[in-house]
Amino acid sequence: MKDFYIADAARFENQPITSYFCLASISARNRKGGGQYLALTLSDKTGQFEARMWDDIAGVLQTCSSGGYVKVQGQVSKYQGKFQVTVSKMRSVADSEIDTADFIPTTQYDIAAMNTELRSYVDAFRNPDLRALVLSFLDDPLVGAAFLEAPAAKRLHHAWIGGLLEHVLSLVRVCLATVPFYPEVDPDLLLTGAILHDIGKVRELSWRSSFDYTLEGQLIGHISIAQGMLHEKIAALDAQAIAANPAAPALFPQPLRLLVEHMLLAHHGKLEFGSPKLPMTPEAMLLSALDDLEAKFQTLRNEFAAAATAGRSASEPTDWVRSMERPLFNSRAYLQATLPTKPDSE
Repeated sequence: MKDFYIADAARFENQPITSYFCLASISARNRKGGGQYLALTLSDKTGQFEARMWDDIAGVLQTCSSGGYVKVQGQVSKYQGKFQVTVSKMRSVADSEIDTADFIPTTQYDIAAMNTELRSYVDAFRNPDLRALVLSFLDDPLVGAAFLEAPAAKRLHHAWIGGLLEHVLSLVRVCLATVPFYPEVDPDLLLTGAILHDIGKVRELSWRSSFDYTLEGQLIGHISIAQGMLHEKIAALDAQAIAANPAAPALFPQPLRLLVEHMLLAHHGKLEFGSPKLPMTPEAMLLSALDDLEAKFQTLRNEFAAAATAGRSASEPTDWVRSMERPLFNSRAYLQATLPTKPDSE
């Protein structure tokens, strides 16, 4: 276990540190007075922050690269309200020098327990075709294993190991709590969309020493990847049905395929958000709204935690949150800090 984590920055302000980090990004930039400096992003399991190295950068450029681990010597300071490190020395390190658990953020919840709970909801489906479809993904040796590990994003909500499963399970719980108020919605169809809407992220993202996009993720994106995976799984289910009963195969119903596929294509809600289609069915509309809400609330939790780590008072909003185009404000912390404590009523 390393001695300094990024979440500790407030306690080390204006102090020297020596610690190990994952080098999330590195680039050489021109200095105004001539020469170059290094702009770095350092990360560990508690977050990431920017760093700058002003001198002796040639050797670092030759030996250190994005995605690798580095040992850094420098000083913590605050610039424009954010902590950063001015690096005096940096070298690459071998995997044997570090514990990867220090660098890859992981869900706080038990992955096996979450998986068991999610499968219990699938087992309760009344529609056998949708149950078989979802299980064809979850039982797949490659897809199912990746689904348990994958983050839900590179940097925004649920950006940690097990984050995709955590996000999906939270969304399924919200769907189950909400669907009784909307009788127009088919529960099994809605939960199928909730479980599969981000399944393409198991191929869109990579998560070895840091989270990044695969080439397929950059060129195709998780929505189109998921569409292709859906076609593959339904084709495989149909092939199994034909092999079992060539005379009268129980093929996957095409109306169900159409509705599931629409949810996958429309779950981002708006064309400007990268959604190929706008939600047109009750299930697609509810899934899109709840998915957006669940993701936003996790972003909100992340920003509140980051603000507290940075030492902001309860009366201050967070930094500007680019993904939500606004700062956020922790109303609960504000009330706890500003309202007098009342004695319990007898």
